[in-house]
Amino acid sequence: MASPNLPKTMRAVLQPDKNSHKLTMSEIPVPVPTHAEDVLVKVHATAPCKGELDWALWAPEFIGDDKISIPGQDLAGIVVSAPAAGGFKPGDEVYARIEANRPGAAAEYTLARVSELAIRPKNLGWPETAATPISALTAYHNAKLRVLITAGAGAVGSWAVQLARVAGAAAVVAVVGSKNEGFVRELGATETIDYTKQSIGDWVAADAASRPVDLVFDCIGGSSLAQSWYAVKESGKLVSVCSEPEKSRPSDVTKTVRSLWFVITPLGKHLAAITALLEAGKLKPSIDSVLDFAHFAEAWDKAELGRPRGKVIVKVSDEA
Repeated sequence: MASPNLPKTMRAVLQPDKNSHKLTMSEIPVPVPTHAEDVLVKVHATAPCKGELDWALWAPEFIGDDKISIPGQDLAGIVVSAPAAGGFKPGDEVYARIEANRPGAAAEYTLARVSELAIRPKNLGWPETAATPISALTAYHNAKLRVLITAGAGAVGSWAVQLARVAGAAAVVAVVGSKNEGFVRELGATETIDYTKQSIGDWVAADAASRPVDLVFDCIGGSSLAQSWYAVKESGKLVSVCSEPEKSRPSDVTKTVRSLWFVITPLGKHLAAITALLEAGKLKPSIDSVLDFAHFAEAWDKAELGRPRGKVIVKVSDEA
């Protein structure tokens, strides 16, 4: 049952045109639960995800053509109303990665599904909680034996480095700039490649017998993804969260590689596993900066165009 003090309207960030990254702040109705699993959440914080403003162009058959396009699929907030048998109740402090084909959390209220939610870690503040879902869930599914991670200091990469370490990877190689080498080694990287001085291909060529890896986890795309083909072993795995790896395969790479463009299925039970690691002190979120809701445009620009170290966070509520 919803609170009697629930307002009828709310502030929300909208992307009016899927062909443009221009965002606007608007006053729109508070969403009403219509699905059996819908949980209404008062948003405390969210986080931009690099590339999300283009998802409707990349995957129109999945994203759809919703007239209300609200970004921010990372959610941290407090339950306002929930299904009786859903396992959550008003007042629960939760977090989630909202499925990309539904309105996100860059709004004062949003709807998440029971299956997406988990109780947030007790040892994290709201910004740290919002920094976790998409990036940690994506990395959680890809911890392997000998791993190379591009953009290792970024939002997803910093989680991937930690999770590979926790999973017992034999080697964790992080591709970063020189200023972030110490940072990723603290997270668990055993070796670094300074992309400003050496390409991934040149790094492999310097010791072709021992440097190829079982898994390349690409977190940035572009030329780094193309170079990643040189690092993965025969019959290894190349995963990108940015684009289809085969489209970036260099013409001189003929080895057999399992490659895929990875998109997560957001499940609360996986977040619950991450919560346990966070509360045990085995993982920690990496935050680049925290901005107020009024500075939403700056936050999305920074996530899209900059090279943030960790997540850019937007405080939707003054209580965050």
